[in-house]
Amino acid sequence: MGEAAAVYMMANRRNDTIYLGSTINLPKRVWEHRNGVVDGFTKTYGCHVLVWYEVLGSWEAARQRELQMKQWKRAWKLREIEGLNPEWGDLYDRIALP
Repeated sequence: MGEAAAVYMMANRRNDTIYLGSTINLPKRVWEHRNGVVDGFTKTYGCHVLVWYEVLGSWEAARQRELQMKQWKRAWKLREIEGLNPEWGDLYDRIALP
């Protein structure tokens, strides 16, 4: 996948805790969450599964989308996840660098 601006959601398990973030290097950032490299929400709540992501054209677009989505109701976020990933499987293999 390489470096690309993206907004993404991590979860600890289906229909439980969700983390929403944005980054310019999705594979690296997800790896950091999965391995607990950085202290914070995902480490505290065990959100290590990439359940949804959207690649955007620029960092500014990704950040805007993140801020927009953070205002959404939980049900809307769940609908986004289940639209892309109905089984809530880990999507890391789709974006990981070879």
